[in-house]
Amino acid sequence: MTQKQNILTKTGIVALLACVCCVLWGSAIPVIKTGYNLMQVDSADTASQIVFAGIRFTLAGILVLIFASVRERKIMLPNREILKYAVPVCLAQTVGQYFFFYIGVAHTSGVKGGIITGLGNFIAILLACLVFRNERMTGRKIAGCILGFAGVVVINLMGNSLDMGFKLTGEGFILIAQLSYGISTVLINIFSRKVSPVVLSGTQFTMGGIILTLIGVGMGGHLGNVTAGGILLILYLAMVSAVAYTLWSVLLAWNDVSKVAIFGFVNPLCSVILSALVLGEVHQAFNAGSLIALLLVCVGIYVVNCRDSSAN
Repeated sequence: MTQKQNILTKTGIVALLACVCCVLWGSAIPVIKTGYNLMQVDSADTASQIVFAGIRFTLAGILVLIFASVRERKIMLPNREILKYAVPVCLAQTVGQYFFFYIGVAHTSGVKGGIITGLGNFIAILLACLVFRNERMTGRKIAGCILGFAGVVVINLMGNSLDMGFKLTGEGFILIAQLSYGISTVLINIFSRKVSPVVLSGTQFTMGGIILTLIGVGMGGHLGNVTAGGILLILYLAMVSAVAYTLWSVLLAWNDVSKVAIFGFVNPLCSVILSALVLGEVHQAFNAGSLIALLLVCVGIYVVNCRDSSAN
């Protein structure tokens, strides 16, 4: 266990696994859009999008629990202790974050949505330091967050304009979603030290996915055209969530929130670059703006972790 702990706390390993998570999450954006087209889910049909997300996360949870069962060579069903921790994580992460996120995205511009989403990592670090007091706030952490967030702003403003309007159901809901993300990040950091982060992740995903599906159906949502291709895309998205969030949970179990959350600023860069590449718009993925954004995020990550890297 000590050797495992040492490996998972090394800055290089944290960087590698966290970036794998961000690449997986980034790949999900163009796949989700493709899935909407295949299953005839309109971009304005929030209820059906919530159903789509609910099915995705339910499958992700089942995949994680199957993986845990194979690894432990026994059926890993959640017990009362796991449920005690999974319920608040489920309500904050899968249900709270994605319910408000999907409604918010439908009522605001992509630029403002992308920028506000970048605040989630900042919020997670602030909550860990100032509210839950799991770690100490330092000038390095503040500077790193500002640099990382600046990178998110740059990547989202490339060739786009930013209006200053604010709607509760638009920008407000995305902000609530990021607050939920921040809370869930700190809760995972705390709870994953008490129970298996893998089983915790699988349980909260399954519960949250079922709740989201029921909410979406209750709002009148449905999948209009279920095809083999659409099913494969949902399975891929479920795999992305299962692998990425489980890896993220394991990293949070062994490291401070700030050390892991700062890598979340890489996620929007991966989303923009991978989406542009999939659509064949290479000039949008590789230009001065994206390079500046990447530089800002990398410097921010270095500022937060440079002291730790010297220790490792």
